[in-house]
Amino acid sequence: MKLLVLGGYGVFGGRLARLISDMPELEVLICGRDPERAAAFCATCDGPARFRPLRLDRAAIAQALAVERPDLVVDASGPFQLYGEDCYGVVRACIAARTDYMDFADGADFVSGVSRFDADARAAGIHVLSGVSSFPVLTAAVLRRMAETMEIVSVEGGIAPSPFAGIGLNVMRAVIGYAGAPVRLRRNGVTTEAIGLAESMRYTIAVPGRLPLRNIHFSLVDVPDLQVIPPEHDTLKDIWMGAGPVPEVLHRALNLLARARSTFGLPSMVPLAGLFYRVLNLMRFGEHRGGMFVQARGIRDGQEVTQGWHLLAEGDDGPFIPSMAIEAIIRKSVAGARPEPGARPATRALELDDYERLFEGRTIYSGMRSPEPQTAPLYRKILGTAFEALPDRVRALHQPTETREWTGHARVRRGTGWGANAIARLLGFPGGADRVPVSVVLSPRQGGELWTRNFGGSNFSSIQECGTGRNDHLLIERFGPVSVALALVLAEDRLFLVPRSWSFLGIPLPRLLLPDGTSFETEVDGKFRFDVEISMPLLGLIVAYKGDLTEIEPAAPSPDGAA
Repeated sequence: MKLLVLGGYGVFGGRLARLISDMPELEVLICGRDPERAAAFCATCDGPARFRPLRLDRAAIAQALAVERPDLVVDASGPFQLYGEDCYGVVRACIAARTDYMDFADGADFVSGVSRFDADARAAGIHVLSGVSSFPVLTAAVLRRMAETMEIVSVEGGIAPSPFAGIGLNVMRAVIGYAGAPVRLRRNGVTTEAIGLAESMRYTIAVPGRLPLRNIHFSLVDVPDLQVIPPEHDTLKDIWMGAGPVPEVLHRALNLLARARSTFGLPSMVPLAGLFYRVLNLMRFGEHRGGMFVQARGIRDGQEVTQGWHLLAEGDDGPFIPSMAIEAIIRKSVAGARPEPGARPATRALELDDYERLFEGRTIYSGMRSPEPQTAPLYRKILGTAFEALPDRVRALHQPTETREWTGHARVRRGTGWGANAIARLLGFPGGADRVPVSVVLSPRQGGELWTRNFGGSNFSSIQECGTGRNDHLLIERFGPVSVALALVLAEDRLFLVPRSWSFLGIPLPRLLLPDGTSFETEVDGKFRFDVEISMPLLGLIVAYKGDLTEIEPAAPSPDGAA
């Protein structure tokens, strides 16, 4: 199979090339206007696939098709929003040459308009698939899964790239191009317009049992989903899709520029794309993690329901996700499962099962979330479906319906510095001991739990409750005036409690001073085992205690009903 990739050494084309480099069946032409860059990229491609550089401007595509006669053209160039009146020149050339075509287009009008070539593509016996990327292929696949159990009424979604992912200049040109410009979408059941990058929302991406992303600021983007998803769901009345690039300060600057352009009728900000591109790629700090979410509201059995799909991608795996859809279709084609002829948006090119297979072996995780009943245990509300994967004793401790007591023994270590000791005394932490009797009383209360711990006669307590707002999907534990937001992370049969933020009397405190330390719960020899370590930058260890607990069974009532 011979592929011709326009923009082959760019961000998306380059990642696609690396994804398919293990396929000996492929010959891949890496095309672009700069032959030296194309040749340099080909030299870095390892694997049995054969790569060859080719100098090519998209305006000369017809001649290249006649000479090279590829089986498939992949357009990874863009920005598709700025191609002008003859934006489908490559599509027309592929139909004339009877060559299959796919693209990474993220322009809503471009992708929705490709269907006008359906009859011609069918007559030529080829497929023309547009928008073969996360937006809208992955979004559509998620919503079809959700539609199996609900009638979808409204959809919100967003993508949050890692600050280290690297955004191409053409992507930045596309984003800057529609900032402050009208964006078509469905709202209240009718097609209307909103202002690109001028509407925002906050959301926390949290795959059950995984470390959530920090709460992210998303803004409306002009992506194909807004136009090609509604026709797939008769009951859909509202759709909103956003992006959450970081750092947030730069994102908010884009918001201000978008509102200014809309309010004062300013010209396009595309001339500023180069500046934003350089600044964004210089300001690479924070966690090297990204994610995506799709949240749907709808009707199930006559009741209103909400369901969310969350995706987390660690490190360098996340930036490959937009290229995985074309990778999957190429692999299927080589195996004999070529897409049906015709020209259309690629919304039905893959199912969620296809993506889940692509994610296997990578640090990419996804899962569904639905709001838990108000009567559900606190930790179940936060962990969602991951709660059932907890070790038996850990799950038993965290699902009390009434006040219960657990007892055991622990070893306690205290920090040695005066600052560490002062903080330990302020919060009531126990003193050091090699073996001390422990009891923990858990008392459910409205919205949370009261934990009262007794270490050899020394008591300290805390209140645990679900986080809200920017602490959504986190556990809030309050020790007097100090509150710590903790992520509940399940790994290797251990439930880790990972500090994410903290405050004093409700006032946020600097993350640089956030208490840390490895703390987890697990099960050993049929007993609940805890291992808690609280340290602070500059001060070191505050307190550490570990041991085991066994539940005290409540006394059975006497025959006459007396306690």
